[in-house]
Amino acid sequence: MIEALSLTFGEACFLATVAFCAGLLRGFAGFGMAAFFMSLSVQVLPPIALIPVCWVMDAVASVILVRGSWSAADRGVALCLVSGVLFGLPIGLTLTEWLPENDSRLAALLLIITLASLQLTRIRFSALSSRPGLVSSGVLVGFATGIASVGGMVAALCMLNQDRPARVMRATLILCLVLISAFFLLWLVTLEMIDWLAIKRGLAMAMPVATGVFIGQFLFRPSAEKYYKPFCQVLLLVLATVSLFHTLGFIVSSE
Repeated sequence: MIEALSLTFGEACFLATVAFCAGLLRGFAGFGMAAFFMSLSVQVLPPIALIPVCWVMDAVASVILVRGSWSAADRGVALCLVSGVLFGLPIGLTLTEWLPENDSRLAALLLIITLASLQLTRIRFSALSSRPGLVSSGVLVGFATGIASVGGMVAALCMLNQDRPARVMRATLILCLVLISAFFLLWLVTLEMIDWLAIKRGLAMAMPVATGVFIGQFLFRPSAEKYYKPFCQVLLLVLATVSLFHTLGFIVSSE
């Protein structure tokens, strides 16, 4: 038993392994870490305990990724998305008090699955590429973050809809998630969802996450850029589908 983390040695090893794989995804794709980590780690800890741990892990990944992404990112697109998040996040947080959490999460996941499937069939939503479209997308990202904690996947959908080089989409997505993470911390502190235990657990995952991010970043080479968009679209479908089944299983078991 590792008393400082309130975890058994086996549980800590399992979480570290999942954290490494999650970091690998984040390093290559620029997103998906929290969704991947949460979808598997719920076998060890409840979602409410995993949210602040994911934030610490995301902070570690962001420190590594943001430096190399700043110059490649389309900062105008990132700022448009984040400006929308400022409006959408409070709306999502407010509605969480009125709507059942699982119902809102199911709706968000089904939306992601539908849009990702459409993108795989090469259907593009040109309106989302305009400035008003980007701000509206940001509102949806903030709303999804507040109501179902899936804002990162929605942001990825918005970026994959852009007709940009893979390195620009990835860098812009990384920058967006770094800025959104700062607002998310304010929410965690306000709702008193982050404590020393969560911070210690997150820091314990820092090394495997950082290792995974570095390897994933190394794998993102110019020769791999042509595979980036379809890889991310399939990744979105897999993450959203796995999360959907987890949510449905939780609903069935609680009835």
